[in-house]
Amino acid sequence: MTQTKNTLFTDISSTIDAFNFASISAERKTILQPLVDFIQSKVTTNQDIRLNFICTHNSRRSHLSQIWAQTAAAHYNIKNMFSYSGGTEATALFPMVAQTLTNTGFQIKTLSNGNNPVYSVKYNENDHPLICFSKTYDDTFNPQSEFAAILTCSSADGGCPFIAGAEKRIPITFEDPKAFDNTPQQAEKYQERSIQIATELFYVFSQIKN
Repeated sequence: MTQTKNTLFTDISSTIDAFNFASISAERKTILQPLVDFIQSKVTTNQDIRLNFICTHNSRRSHLSQIWAQTAAAHYNIKNMFSYSGGTEATALFPMVAQTLTNTGFQIKTLSNGNNPVYSVKYNENDHPLICFSKTYDDTFNPQSEFAAILTCSSADGGCPFIAGAEKRIPITFEDPKAFDNTPQQAEKYQERSIQIATELFYVFSQIKN
């Protein structure tokens, strides 16, 4: 692709340089294609792109997807792309998610504490930070219409056959790193899942023709 790419924080750029799209199976690319098609249709018709990544608790996979999707849009200079996340219930952003992203080079600040802290997440110097906290997918913080609902876990996919206001419903599920909480493999497995999500979403945005 020939798009002008925005300058991301150095450590994030180094992580992106190591992404290997060839590691994504043909089967997985077929699963990702509806998201490519949705974004491309919006770019072609010069419409805003709204993506709402949904899992059960809006705690891990949906936040990783939201943040990496917005970063990918900046990297590939895809304008008017707005990334959101939500759950079938609200809990809290799991601390290891914030730690994993911090280790990758994102700048994360805690804006408020409590049972469901609010964070700002920056991937470069100039773009507005993402505001991240756990919420239901239909929370007023999220779009109410004209968005794609991307289901990032099988339980949300099965439990949400209909997403009100969504133009398109796209299941792209990931394994839950929660299985490794409180184990010696926790940090490694969260990083592994973050990189998988990032690689696949960067592949999606790499396919978009401006």
